[in-house]
Amino acid sequence: MGINSRSVAGALVPAIFLLLRFAGAAEPPVKKAREPLGLMPIIWPADNPYTPEKVELGRLLYFDPRLSADGSVSCASCHSPKFAFTDGAAVSTGIKGQKGGRSAPTVINRAYSLAQFWDGRAPTLEEQAKGPMANPIEMASTHDAVVDTVKKIAGYRVLFAKAFGTEDITIDHVAKAIATFERTILSGNSPYDRYKAGQKTALTPSQVRGLQLFTGKARCDECHEGINFSSNAYANLGIGSDKPDPDVGRFAVTKNPKDWGTFKTPTLREIANTAPYMHDGSLKTLEEVVDVYDKGGIPNQNLDSRIKALHLTDQEKKDLVAFLRSLSGEGWQQIKAPEKLPE
Repeated sequence: MGINSRSVAGALVPAIFLLLRFAGAAEPPVKKAREPLGLMPIIWPADNPYTPEKVELGRLLYFDPRLSADGSVSCASCHSPKFAFTDGAAVSTGIKGQKGGRSAPTVINRAYSLAQFWDGRAPTLEEQAKGPMANPIEMASTHDAVVDTVKKIAGYRVLFAKAFGTEDITIDHVAKAIATFERTILSGNSPYDRYKAGQKTALTPSQVRGLQLFTGKARCDECHEGINFSSNAYANLGIGSDKPDPDVGRFAVTKNPKDWGTFKTPTLREIANTAPYMHDGSLKTLEEVVDVYDKGGIPNQNLDSRIKALHLTDQEKKDLVAFLRSLSGEGWQQIKAPEKLPE
């Protein structure tokens, strides 16, 4: 998410409450999210620093289906709190029931992600926020139409003035507000985090064995590394490569043959709550995911050299899945849809 362009100063803004009123109704106060145990302070972009006004505006826009062409689809349609900010489906459904070709990744901990989308085509979270609005399969609007819609809503004009100091609403303002809200959607303080902090009873014996496998025999941490369990890089596991018309992944962006069939390594935070798995949602359970890795992926012209058969025992597979379940934490559950949208 453009991590090298962020400002540390934004992460030091003290937590405060915001009370906004529109259409005669008061919204609940919004305070700055405190990073849960196990996470690092969020580094906010220099050109889009944190403010509570921007977070609240972004929350409203995120849940507002009026940003789509027919008022039926919002950001939350595919990234819902009910499904740990995914949609629980193999591929997402957009306007008029249209199906996309990829699974909706979770928004949780996107503050620690670099380029966005499975293929990394958006360099920042702000740019990612713009994409679905103009995608004919997703929200099927245009950026100009989104701005026109928002400008016609008096309640939004007031909120944009508070957040940006101007009623001159632009698509960049819309995207910045949504991205600011999304950076407050966090997961930490998991059993794993408490274990690492010294609470040795936080993990079960099976989960401890799974952690040892994760960093040892299974070598999962070669790609799923760091506080967010993601290298922010790309890999080819062969998923979908055996289909008649395989998704070429990042190759569509870079045109580099080495990127054929590669996809961004996702976070493993909340992985137990974000099924189905892989870029095409083809694997329904964590057990199926472990089996694919155990077999050494799916052979294809560009299989990642790190993907090797693991030959795990049944007990080792169970332990590894148990550890993955220990990465479910706290923070995102407190985020709710607004009771009322601006009028």
